[in-house]
Amino acid sequence: MNPLNAPTLRADLKVIANNIPARARVLDVGCGTGDLMETLEAHKHCDARGLELDADAVATALGRGLSVMQGDADTDLADYPSDTFDFAILSQTLQTTKRPHVVLDHLLRIGKRAFVSFPNFAHWRVRVSLLWGGRMPVTRLLPLEWFETPNIHHVTVDDFRSFVCARGITVEGAWFLADGRPTSAAAANFRAEHAVFLLRR
Repeated sequence: MNPLNAPTLRADLKVIANNIPARARVLDVGCGTGDLMETLEAHKHCDARGLELDADAVATALGRGLSVMQGDADTDLADYPSDTFDFAILSQTLQTTKRPHVVLDHLLRIGKRAFVSFPNFAHWRVRVSLLWGGRMPVTRLLPLEWFETPNIHHVTVDDFRSFVCARGITVEGAWFLADGRPTSAAAANFRAEHAVFLLRR
């Protein structure tokens, strides 16, 4: 089995891991406990660093021997020098930041390229929940009630496409996932639960 397809790695992280070349310098922003970093170091021999807000996740990552600092993407990315990394990664974190446009600008300044993944809030299950139930959805991938969720910007695939186009950002690759498996880019705004974009200036 390809180690990058290990069942313990989240579907969007598998896409990212499979598209990062060996020995790349990587900054994983919102790295959690470091699953992606560990995979990249073990199987791609990458120089992987992480930034994570949650103190318990940082402690777990450090316990795994990973290079992770506690910090906030909204404020601490400004301290990183430009062009320090080959790839800056923001997985399932964009929608939780206070100023997504500023965070993305920093990602593309710090890294030569940036991977961004996020849940698609226009997925058909979300639409059905709102249409028939009239309530913010609770799904397998969005498991928290509206008052508990860290998601404060409900971005869709089409929102993000328009956002990067308006800012003159080049999309080098895009992957769309449904039930953890790749799905077509056709009607991705309706069909995809998750999106992964590879960006550059």
